[in-house]
Amino acid sequence: MTTSNPVRRSRREEILDLAVELFAARGYHGVSMDDIGARAHITGPALYHHFKGGKEAMLAEALIPVSERLREGGREHASQHRDDPRAALRALVAFHVEFALSSPAVIAVHLHELDRLPEEPRRTIRRLQRAYVEEWVEVLRQLRPELSVDNARVLAHAAFGLMNSTPFLGRETLAERAEITQLLGEAALSALDPQHRKQDLTIV
Repeated sequence: MTTSNPVRRSRREEILDLAVELFAARGYHGVSMDDIGARAHITGPALYHHFKGGKEAMLAEALIPVSERLREGGREHASQHRDDPRAALRALVAFHVEFALSSPAVIAVHLHELDRLPEEPRRTIRRLQRAYVEEWVEVLRQLRPELSVDNARVLAHAAFGLMNSTPFLGRETLAERAEITQLLGEAALSALDPQHRKQDLTIV
């Protein structure tokens, strides 16, 4: 029997994670490059070697790939259930809840610091976000044809707000996280699908 080794994270990725945690805790303007370097045990010149654009580069690199992963994940999960919109909605909810619970610092930074970015990366993130939302809108309108596009979009954003509440939760145990996963999934599905039955949901 063979076991696979976990993927080793690059030094750049480790530094970026530390920067995101600091941005989430103190705010973008409350964090300096020296603060990030001290947390990462790296000198200023070495830090700029990894991120020549400084804090702006770090913020963009933290948010753009996440937005890309959400868009691609949304497409993938929705496309697996094109003939069953209820199953597609369950898959989307499970996907987003898992993202929210595993990325609270990124969510906090996105909610509060997106406007710190220059126009071009900010527009890129907005475009990716819109594409992700439209996956939800399409599924919702298949499931509930009575919804207008605008109303389906309102419901999708409302569900995101519910599921993205995770930055405001404490540090849970594994058992508590499993319970929160179920609670968030149930709450989102109940808000989006009036015909949802509790036994329909399977989130792991």
